[in-house]
Amino acid sequence: MVINISDNINTIKQRIVSAAVKCGRDPDSIKLLAVTKTIPTEYIIKAIDAGITMLGENYVQEAKDKITAIGSRARWHMIGHLQTNKAKYAVIFFDYVHSVDRLELAQELDKRAGLINCKLNVLIEVNVSGEESKSGIPADNTPALIKQISGLENLAVRGLMTMAPYSNNPENARPYFSALRNLRDNISRQQIPGIQMEELSMGMTDDFAVAIEEGATIVRIGRAIFGERK
Repeated sequence: MVINISDNINTIKQRIVSAAVKCGRDPDSIKLLAVTKTIPTEYIIKAIDAGITMLGENYVQEAKDKITAIGSRARWHMIGHLQTNKAKYAVIFFDYVHSVDRLELAQELDKRAGLINCKLNVLIEVNVSGEESKSGIPADNTPALIKQISGLENLAVRGLMTMAPYSNNPENARPYFSALRNLRDNISRQQIPGIQMEELSMGMTDDFAVAIEEGATIVRIGRAIFGERK
């Protein structure tokens, strides 16, 4: 089966607009991030040619090869679990890291970013569902972690990220997305110096419309753009 990446992207953008209009949001406030894990470089280039400006990778080594080939035609986001010993590569290759979930990792990213004189945008990954199989800090511990990170001068905390439990029914994800939005709002009210809670990275192929209704500003789409992974 031939995958028409451009058509798929246009369809997703239309669905983003529909979901935004449904809940009274500005469609331009929602960013589409294409998840390129295992996707060949030539397909990624087709997505960029079709208007994609944000790419999400799960593994540093795989991303390194693609970034070397493609360069800065798009902004690269690390969305997978990040080992502390990979921080030195993450600060070089990525514009954003969505998966900061512990102080040790934040401190290493801060140190490595300082060595190359850059400020790294990060999101705090929150395990809203409490599933043991998922990475992320428990929701109750998130404000304390952010207060600790706020003192790290080479990191810019931009918001929160989560993954809802898998379900055939997108509505089952709504409580988790709502919980992340409420957590973001509660943290914003604390007015922690240097912290900007502007981004909510949540929602994927099966549930991104619900995520938008609950406040997502970044939706992470892979399968609906590139088809099923081989």
